[in-house]
Amino acid sequence: MKTRTTENDSDNSKWVVFGRNPVMELLKSGREVDKLFVQKGSREGSLMKILKLARERRIVISEAEKPKLDSLCQNGAHQGVVAFCAAKEYTEVSEMLRAAKEKGEDALLILCDEINDPYNLGAIIRTANAVGAHGVIIPKRRSVGLSGAVVKAAAGALEYVAVARVTNLSRTIDELKAAGVWIYGSDADGESIFEKKPITGPAALVIGSEGAGISQLIRKKCDCMLSIPMRGEINSLNASVAGGILMYELLRDRTVTNKE
Repeated sequence: MKTRTTENDSDNSKWVVFGRNPVMELLKSGREVDKLFVQKGSREGSLMKILKLARERRIVISEAEKPKLDSLCQNGAHQGVVAFCAAKEYTEVSEMLRAAKEKGEDALLILCDEINDPYNLGAIIRTANAVGAHGVIIPKRRSVGLSGAVVKAAAGALEYVAVARVTNLSRTIDELKAAGVWIYGSDADGESIFEKKPITGPAALVIGSEGAGISQLIRKKCDCMLSIPMRGEINSLNASVAGGILMYELLRDRTVTNKE
């Protein structure tokens, strides 16, 4: 199977599989595929079977001109198709909840709402491991996957943190609520983390995108919005920095409550 990493994709370094037979075997293996690129106008022979299988697995498919595909696989013999694979197999949200229960702990999950910077996602995964979170959840669309750059930024933490990739983040939140998990988001107009009551019990923290923050739909799903006090001239923080502060605030609440 032809595989290599590339730094030429806009998603910043992915595990790449290219060529019709290697991509077909990849799809048949059941391994998670982040995205499939096919050459614009190519729909003949085995490529049709590849597209059919990709659609059945609900994999994101994009068309691209041949020069783009050449660039993605560093001029390898792609035969009109290039697949991006996750650097690690994704897990299920239900497995995260089960892991928390088996440890006798209240679930602590981190939800990333359209995080597009791989270095932010990697840093969030690293902090999630540091605070003992039971998993990180990312959406399939409008979000970076587990690329090589994410692996690097996570600095080894990806080996220990379960990551789920869901089709619909809003629906996942509904399922978490049904399982007794409270959803917390971050907003400048939310309750200050310096003044809030301790957060206990199963919880999920939503971290918004680098530019727009938490989307309106996801914001409406949150049970409580929290704010980080800003005393200087800058009124916003990097997504992974803000996420780190909030994760440790939740950890502090749990630690204090357990001591009592």
